[in-house]
Amino acid sequence: MSQVSTEPDLLYTEEEEALRAAVRDLLTDRCAAADVITRTESATPHDPELWKALTEGMGLAGLLVPEDRGGQGASHREAAVVLEELGRAVAPVPYLTSAVVATEALLGCEGPAADGLLAALASGRTVGTLAVALNTGPGAAHRVLRLENGTLHGELTGIADAAAADVLLVPAEDGGLYAVDAAAVTLVPQVSLDQTRPLARITFDAAPRRLLTADAAGAVRCALRAGAGLLASEQLGIADQALTETVRYLKERKQFNRPVGGFQALKHRLAQVWLEVVGARAAARNAADALATASADTDVAVAVAQAYAAPVAVHAAEEAVQLHGGLGMTWEHPAHLHLKRAKADSIAYGTAGAHREALAGLVDLQAP
Repeated sequence: MSQVSTEPDLLYTEEEEALRAAVRDLLTDRCAAADVITRTESATPHDPELWKALTEGMGLAGLLVPEDRGGQGASHREAAVVLEELGRAVAPVPYLTSAVVATEALLGCEGPAADGLLAALASGRTVGTLAVALNTGPGAAHRVLRLENGTLHGELTGIADAAAADVLLVPAEDGGLYAVDAAAVTLVPQVSLDQTRPLARITFDAAPRRLLTADAAGAVRCALRAGAGLLASEQLGIADQALTETVRYLKERKQFNRPVGGFQALKHRLAQVWLEVVGARAAARNAADALATASADTDVAVAVAQAYAAPVAVHAAEEAVQLHGGLGMTWEHPAHLHLKRAKADSIAYGTAGAHREALAGLVDLQAP
């Protein structure tokens, strides 16, 4: 009798490669670096038309949602492929925050209110965000709101993509997770290093709410774990694109009548980045597969992926700036987009250091 393998599958399937090709083609047509830079200078950094094409056109917002709850019935593996391409393009859309984190929180809720909102997010016509600071890792403490006279009161800061959200998923002091319409709160933009994923401070002053679940802690933890695990795929896309563009540039740039890429010292630097990107791909794929299969090692896989992928993305983007001869300091060149996204991602959903500390506890590795 054949046995089902429990080993993680790190390879991409034909369907996943086809999905990658479709998303990359769309982003090539509609997400040019010059357009992204222009958006960061405007009052609307998010691209609603690109979001509509990704969600209503391709159905990508509902990948994690079962078909019987209004989604596509795919898995975290497919969502990871999408995030690789979005990271490669530094696309200004709320995919990670709405289609992954907010959606994952709703998947942990039951009842008609949660089901209706989940279907709305899966369609892409409604954008949601979990009202927990972007730097919060799985299991970490986070701020909650007060309940007074049946309404929510308080202030939350560092909420990613709140400006694009139609609904906020808000944990409260009574342990519940509530849905709050974005129109019922006051939102003030905060300075963000990555202008393609803006942050905001949100004030709740007697905001009406709808109960989604009495167990906010469980829903929030699952959401942040999925966010951290799939963020590694976005970081992989950033690093891979930074390396690809740097190699291309160094083949074309000449000095002393020979390509700069032919110099031994630069070859060594590129080889080091390539090795790091290969490792990041393995870690990111392992985390996505663990989330997709509900593996018993999911917590370990997510911690490993974030501990490794975050510094790799930053290093690859920094090398791209350096090896382009400092062109990252030129606003018109896209190198700064990758560097800012990589740096901002390095503290999103927990720092690499926090994930290493969590990993030590998970595998009973005592500190020296």
